[in-house]
Amino acid sequence: MTTYYKLKKFSTDFDLSNFYAEAERKGHVNNTSQKVMVDCFRNEEKSQAWVLFEYEHEWKIEKPVGFVAAHSFPEMGENSFRIMARTCTIDIGSLPNNGKGLNTRHQIKTHQNISCQFYMPKCIEWCGDNSDMYITSNALEGGSQRLVHRIYFPTLEKEGEFTKVKELDYRGTVQTVWKLDPKIFLQNLSKNKWKDHVLL
Repeated sequence: MTTYYKLKKFSTDFDLSNFYAEAERKGHVNNTSQKVMVDCFRNEEKSQAWVLFEYEHEWKIEKPVGFVAAHSFPEMGENSFRIMARTCTIDIGSLPNNGKGLNTRHQIKTHQNISCQFYMPKCIEWCGDNSDMYITSNALEGGSQRLVHRIYFPTLEKEGEFTKVKELDYRGTVQTVWKLDPKIFLQNLSKNKWKDHVLL
């Protein structure tokens, strides 16, 4: 059975009350309110945020299940962007590993997660081919940050998709900055695209 999703540009018209509550329950501290999830980027030169919706029962139910944002990143130079900011996915039972995040290095290498399948391509599309795109990570406890920092990016770095650039004191936290090679990422993703989980 095919499950359909759509990434919609964030709107204050969305009712995300249940999403915020679930994010708080699961420890996604950066996704518990509009203030911490979206408003924090209002002073950026450029920014965009998306909410991921899952559709059930022949399009009759639209459920918010995820979030991602991207914004200008002047700290890394002209025409640079920080992508995959405030990334969050609430457990989706129909996904590989029951939507419970990244489990093995093999799943990471083969992009068996929402971030690689849906979020990253959307961020690349928004930034444009001529941009420099970066993702930051840290070893804090919030959400799955420790896993992302210690396993996810080092694994994809070995695949040639990311390069560790430097440590940066950013937004009050020491962050590791990783540069994305969008060409290699998209080439590798094309070999592992989901067939039963479709982004509209």
